[in-house]
Amino acid sequence: MKVTKAVIPAAGLGTRVLPATKSMPKEMLTIVDKPAIQYIVEEAVNSGITDILIITNRGKGIIEDHFDRSPELEQRLLETGKKDIYEQVVSISKLANFYFIRQKETKGLGHAVNCARSFVGNEPFAVLYGDDVIIGDDPACGQLIRAYEKFGKAVVGIKSVPEEVISKYSSLRVEHLESNIYNCTDMVEKPQTKEEVLSTYSILGRCVLTPDIFDILDNTEPGAGGEIQLTDAMRTLAQTVNITGVDFTGKRYDMGDKLGILQATVEIALKNPALGDAFKAYLKEIVAAL
Repeated sequence: MKVTKAVIPAAGLGTRVLPATKSMPKEMLTIVDKPAIQYIVEEAVNSGITDILIITNRGKGIIEDHFDRSPELEQRLLETGKKDIYEQVVSISKLANFYFIRQKETKGLGHAVNCARSFVGNEPFAVLYGDDVIIGDDPACGQLIRAYEKFGKAVVGIKSVPEEVISKYSSLRVEHLESNIYNCTDMVEKPQTKEEVLSTYSILGRCVLTPDIFDILDNTEPGAGGEIQLTDAMRTLAQTVNITGVDFTGKRYDMGDKLGILQATVEIALKNPALGDAFKAYLKEIVAAL
């Protein structure tokens, strides 16, 4: 079955980037000229996704507004002859069919994904974490979808992370299949001892899940941080029918981290056709003075 639905969990509080996120959702923090979540949506759309559910919570209505029409603004742009900007603004609402639901209690990523059950139905679906912007020529979500179509199993986007920080991520037991594709048979969320570390491969920001994940989530007890962890539910899949891991291409930026936001801003600005050359010249001046 073709993957056409995606879920973007965007209900986190963004505590690592306070005070910026006191009244502004971290998903709406700007990278050059677009909010972070728009990059994530565009990646999904470029991967063949047509229907997107964004999971929010109280105080995040601005996300819904961003993907809606804005008649007053649009009319003003037309009246002032700013047709190009008008078309850019209107195109945002036409990227996909958007749906929104609130996670009324912040019980973890697993709980958030379980809120998507009625939206997903009996179809495979992509999950794009709202913290993670991934930029590359080949959309990361699309790479996972192709692996799902080939192997017919749930898929996780994986990367090797430094061993000294693996306790902040998940750790996967993997076996190489071909190229950048692995078979995953076990995983541990936030391993706290060396014995719990299965490898330095971790799930970073993307997965394609089958609908049987929902029944597993219903029976998943709170794990790390006292929350229902999606990784714990995926572990059941890994141990029973196995999961495919894709060491995806593309650069990941952690939008829940202040340094990650700065890195994304600088590196994406350098690639911007309108700003890149001027910004590069500016950076050279700054670096020369260090």
